[in-house]
Amino acid sequence: MKRIAIFASGAGSNAEVIIRHFEFHHDAQVILLVSNNPNAGALNIASEHGVKTLVIAREEFFSDESIVEELKAEGIDLIVLAGFLWLIPAAIIHAFPNKIVNIHPALLPKFGGKGMYGNNVHQAVLNAGESESGITIHYVNEHFDEGAHVARFSCPVMPGDTIESLSQRIHALEHAHYAKTIESIL
Repeated sequence: MKRIAIFASGAGSNAEVIIRHFEFHHDAQVILLVSNNPNAGALNIASEHGVKTLVIAREEFFSDESIVEELKAEGIDLIVLAGFLWLIPAAIIHAFPNKIVNIHPALLPKFGGKGMYGNNVHQAVLNAGESESGITIHYVNEHFDEGAHVARFSCPVMPGDTIESLSQRIHALEHAHYAKTIESIL
């Protein structure tokens, strides 16, 4: 049985889809949700599904290897970022090489990097006059959004789109494809 840890900072809609996808799976299960935000909705979702939670402070995450030890003690096979807003420290990347994936709400390499998350990405896509957007699922390295791509899925940017309307289509892509892509990685 492959053991998945999800890192999430926010409401947790992607975390919930992933937890549900693997809840009764024969080969993999989400066993831990890590958050940097003690008020993250993702923590409540994980608890409702019997997934162990861990809230980590910035100082501990970036200066202490205790999170690496915790992840190893849990036997984690894959770390899945689902709206986690901190750069992953080198210690975790080196402890889990090619075992950390992220989802980005745009077609990388465009609209990636520090500060490019959530509505910031959608606004940048709209400001650039792009005809399509989408999601990129990629491995995590030591730089924001620069890891090798695993999969990309696109949708049109429609005339008159707003941040909200584009965001809804991007979320639909995330919910449709992230858990299945994680499954194929495992």
